[in-house]
Amino acid sequence: MASRFDGKVAIVTGGGRGIGRAVAVRLASEGAKVLVADLDKCPAQETAAEICSSIGEAISTSVNVGDRAQVDAMCALAVDTWGRLDIQVSNAGITDREPFLEMTNTLWERVLQTNLFGTFYCGQAAARQMVKQGEGGRIIHVASNSGVFGGRGRAAYGASKAGIINLTQTMAIELAEHNILVNAVAPGATKTRATKGDLPPDTVLDRSPIKRYGQPEEIAAVAAFLASDECSFTTGHVYCADGGFTVAGVMEG
Repeated sequence: MASRFDGKVAIVTGGGRGIGRAVAVRLASEGAKVLVADLDKCPAQETAAEICSSIGEAISTSVNVGDRAQVDAMCALAVDTWGRLDIQVSNAGITDREPFLEMTNTLWERVLQTNLFGTFYCGQAAARQMVKQGEGGRIIHVASNSGVFGGRGRAAYGASKAGIINLTQTMAIELAEHNILVNAVAPGATKTRATKGDLPPDTVLDRSPIKRYGQPEEIAAVAAFLASDECSFTTGHVYCADGGFTVAGVMEG
């Protein structure tokens, strides 16, 4: 039985750890050839090695997604290796927080450069290759529920993720004529590190109908659907994989 992504080539940024790693492994497990890209070379190599040892085909590269030249080289590597590019997942990002009144230009610019500019660079480079191929494609952005509403200390992070949501919508409109579908998944509290503890903070639990952390594999499952041919009439949407946090109002009573 054919897998969903047989013959497909995917790039996953921030693929060395956490959600990005889970997405890379999920796509590879269903037949995709995956370029695992990460700022940190070693985790990217480890993810690619894990895929190659047990489930599929992958290579790795180190990339700073805030640098257009490096992004272009990343896309060229995938095409040079496998001849095409079908799926691009922008997961690379940083979550530094600082109170608004104390936020420095340095922090603001670093977060926006990586999260928003990086998503733009990756999406544009991937879309140009997909248009050249003439067979459509799938672009998935990893946003956040912090891009849907405000939160303390999240001026830079929230603005970057809100920008990604609007970028998703705009790209979806402009790329539909090329059969390139662009969607986003917006995780909530996700256990991306073992050191996070068993449960999210009370401020999260109090507003979460599903009272636990999400797992990276659960976010990857949404991304895999958005990357698949099953997602054929959906573009420009944001799927909040957050245990109901975004839609929750008054929880007592």
